[in-house]
Amino acid sequence: MGSIKRSMNTSRIGSGNSKTDKRRELGQVFTPLPIAEFMVSLFDGNFSDIKLLDAGAGKGILSSTLINHVCSNRLETKRISLTIYEIDPSLIDQLNQTVNLCVELCKTSGIEFSAFIRNQDFIQATLPMVEHSLFESSSSRFNTIIVNPPYKKIRSDSRERALLRSVGIETSNLYSGFLSLLFRLLEDGGEMVAIVPRSFCNGPYFKPFREEFLESMSLRRLHVFESRSAAFGEDNVLQENVIFHAVKSKVKPEHVVISTSSGEPESPVRKKICDYNEIISPDDPERFIHIITDEKQFSMRKQIKRFSTSLGELGLEVSTGRVVDFRARDFLRSSPGIGTVPLIYPCHFNGTFIDWPKLNGKKPNAITDDSNTRDSFVPEGIYVLTKRFTSKEEKRRVVACIYDPDRIRSPFIGFENHLNYFHAKGTSLSMSLAKGLSAYLNSTMVDQYFRQFNGHTQVNATDLRNLKYPSRLELEKLGNLFSDTLPGQDRLNEIIEREIGLGK
Repeated sequence: MGSIKRSMNTSRIGSGNSKTDKRRELGQVFTPLPIAEFMVSLFDGNFSDIKLLDAGAGKGILSSTLINHVCSNRLETKRISLTIYEIDPSLIDQLNQTVNLCVELCKTSGIEFSAFIRNQDFIQATLPMVEHSLFESSSSRFNTIIVNPPYKKIRSDSRERALLRSVGIETSNLYSGFLSLLFRLLEDGGEMVAIVPRSFCNGPYFKPFREEFLESMSLRRLHVFESRSAAFGEDNVLQENVIFHAVKSKVKPEHVVISTSSGEPESPVRKKICDYNEIISPDDPERFIHIITDEKQFSMRKQIKRFSTSLGELGLEVSTGRVVDFRARDFLRSSPGIGTVPLIYPCHFNGTFIDWPKLNGKKPNAITDDSNTRDSFVPEGIYVLTKRFTSKEEKRRVVACIYDPDRIRSPFIGFENHLNYFHAKGTSLSMSLAKGLSAYLNSTMVDQYFRQFNGHTQVNATDLRNLKYPSRLELEKLGNLFSDTLPGQDRLNEIIEREIGLGK
């Protein structure tokens, strides 16, 4: 297999050329060999007849690494049938070379081998199989799937979206569309190992996928990389990725293994065994997947589970800012003036309270008040704002700040779309509640809990709705402790722990 490894390990496509543009168009990110070898190590089964599927196979590194593993470890496998789908015609010659090497390897190992390379669109090609998923027999299905699917958003009016929708799959990204088709093609008891963005673990866009995936599949292992750049350094991958191992079964395990590594080749892997219900809470209607990577996060999850108050029970709601600036470009003003209202951006966050205006900055500070814009305003009041997007350099994912109408005089305000805002069903919060809520959201406890299910820097309103909170009395008591500014992070954490009894 050394020849296969050398071939695959040196066959990376460079950057800055037409091939890179083609890969971007197709959503291709090739799998480095060390990651392929790690993925292969997660399979449990020892099937005598392996029916292997690799969709969006690229140059075949995943399936060839798995075949090498089977042959090298003298498993009880008698036959391997490999089916490969790859839409890019420029990769087919190399796929044929890889398959030919697999033929020789299996021949040497005494394993009967057959391969089928499909230079086709995987979604379009497999729809007939999925549409008739109640097969007369299982002969058309697979018992082993290994995949690094394409990562690409798909528009609601796109061809791919329509094809997926025709078999009841509603999703906004190619990778989750691929996975939905794949676990439909998997035999009961079959195994799947995949490397995908972590974004499916939370948020409203992937809820239908999570529901179906968690219903059909038994999740056994989750692995995350501490560095986004280390695992896919040559491809400038920004998403946080996760590798999962799951079995086609409605029976759920008692435990899930969570592991982490830096992403560098041969870096140590740290494992933690977690209760399945800690990873996927049976009481969570959103079906968020929590990835608890260390004792600190486990401790924070235990602490936050003490709270049971929903936003609705607090009498609060959270919404996304209504002003979409690129659509309101003609109404934006760099400075406030007659006939304008304040326009608040993340750049106006400055400690405890919004600091507005920020003159000579890159963002406008005001928006004109007329019939074209008025529906996007909120009435004067006290609101708690959070950033929807944070930079990788910021210490917290959830960053909260208070809008105080005593500091910014205006009967209406515009909150830009990169913000979420907490309100009392469209009206003002009390200052004590706003301070307590802001303190809670800015705590390390909330940050560590949030990181368990959110692998990117976006904070959706749905994530905040799904969060549990201290009672209104506890939040108001906490808010009354602070005057004009919240204390530093360590002191804030100490006060929260003391005042709302996290140690109890």
